[in-house]
Amino acid sequence: MTLVGRTRARGVETLSLDCPHNRNALSAALVGELGDALTACAEDDGVRAVVLTHTGNTFSAGADLRDPPPPDALVGLLRQIVRVDKPVIARVTGHVRAGGLGLLAACDIGVSSLDATFAFTEVRVGVAPAVISLTLLPRTDPRALARYYLTGERFDAPEAARIGLLTAAGDDVDAVLAPVLDGVRRASPQALAETKRLLAARVLETFDRDAADLTALSARLFSSAQAREGMTAFLERRDPAWVL
Repeated sequence: MTLVGRTRARGVETLSLDCPHNRNALSAALVGELGDALTACAEDDGVRAVVLTHTGNTFSAGADLRDPPPPDALVGLLRQIVRVDKPVIARVTGHVRAGGLGLLAACDIGVSSLDATFAFTEVRVGVAPAVISLTLLPRTDPRALARYYLTGERFDAPEAARIGLLTAAGDDVDAVLAPVLDGVRRASPQALAETKRLLAARVLETFDRDAADLTALSARLFSSAQAREGMTAFLERRDPAWVL
C-alpha cells in the first residue's frame, strides 16, 4: 500500500501523507516512504519545489504508538527536509499533533486553513517533544513554545502563525498558497538552492549539536514506565494514572 501520494503541476511536486485510517501517524513505514519520495524530488531537475500535504482531517497525529519509527529515523527525515536544496512548503487543512509539528516546522514555509488545530501532546502521554525540538526551537517563539510544550494545550491557526510555526493562515488555504507557488516558479533553481542554504544553516547547526542527545532522550522516555502508562491510557481512551 502506498502511504505517500505524488502529483506534479508546473514543477511543483505535491507529496500527500495518505494514511488517514490512523490520522497520518508517523509510522516507520510512512517515515521511510516520505524520505524516499523526498530523495527522488531532490534528484529530479524537473522539481522546483515540494508541497507537503495530507489526506483526511489530520496532517499528522505524531508518532504511531503501535509502530513508531526509531528516533534516529525521524531525525533523519527532519534533517532531510531542512537540507534538501528545494523549498518544502507545508499545506495543512486539518489537525497537527506532537511529532507532526516537528514535520511542519522542518518545512521552509507553512500555510493552513483557519480550521486547523495544533497541540504538543507529548507531556500528556509521559514523554517530551525531544527530537522535534531540532526544528521547532530555532524557528518558533520560545515563550509560546514553553507554554504549549508544558501544558499540551490546543491552539489555533492564527496563534500558530503568530508564534512562527506557520507562515500564514486563511479561510482558503489554496488562495494563501497560490502566491507562494507563483514566487518559487519565478525563481531560478540556483537561487532557490543557495537561499535555502542560508536559511537552513542555523537549524542544521542545532542538528549537529543536539541530535544525538535528543535522540537518546527520546529513546529513554519512550521506554519508561510513565510512557507505557500514558500510551496505554491514550489507546484505552482514559486518563493516565497521574492526572489530578
